[in-house]
Amino acid sequence: MLTFGYSDAVRFRFEELASQAMLFDGITPEADVSRVVEVFSRVALERLAGGPEGEFPEIQAWRRTFAKMGLKPTQYRCAAEALLRRLRKEQSLPAIHPLVDLCNAISVAFAIPVAVFDTARVQGRIEVRPATGDEVYETFSGDVEAPEVGEVIFADLAGHAHARRWSNRQSGRSVIRPATASVLIVAEALHEDAAQDLARLKVVLQEALFATWPLGRMAAISVA
Repeated sequence: MLTFGYSDAVRFRFEELASQAMLFDGITPEADVSRVVEVFSRVALERLAGGPEGEFPEIQAWRRTFAKMGLKPTQYRCAAEALLRRLRKEQSLPAIHPLVDLCNAISVAFAIPVAVFDTARVQGRIEVRPATGDEVYETFSGDVEAPEVGEVIFADLAGHAHARRWSNRQSGRSVIRPATASVLIVAEALHEDAAQDLARLKVVLQEALFATWPLGRMAAISVA
């Protein structure tokens, strides 16, 4: 069974990190999530009306983390900040796939990155760890890149990098497709109330998943 976790190096350097992970099977591409997306997008828009995403404590924590990794925070943004930025400018989120749309909407509502991976495209385990430089990262366009040595990536046992710069850029290898049935979902945060907010996010996400795919199956996965 697929496992998920963090290297000692990441745990030691980012002690404030909190996360939630879940496995869900039974995804189909024809589900309608428009109403749910609208509800969660509205929550985010109401919060954005009070100030830009860069002022949110959840986003500020990720900006500090990116700076700690030697990355310019306004050049490399965590996925939640990029989505909030787009939502603020366009007042809506793009429709990609019902599962992705659902997770994106929950991500902006909580201002927390939510990553989704097709488990059929992952070998054995995903570990968030510094790159050795030997991993292979596939872009959405099909190009192949090598992560920089020390860059925090999501890597599997076969040396595939499923995300670069931590929560900044997902790989095209394990992206959700129409044929995707089983997924790993990971939410991560580093702000002061991260653990409590992630617990709430998990409950909301589980309810939304089963409301959308009532025949789906949830499997427990420990984060280690």
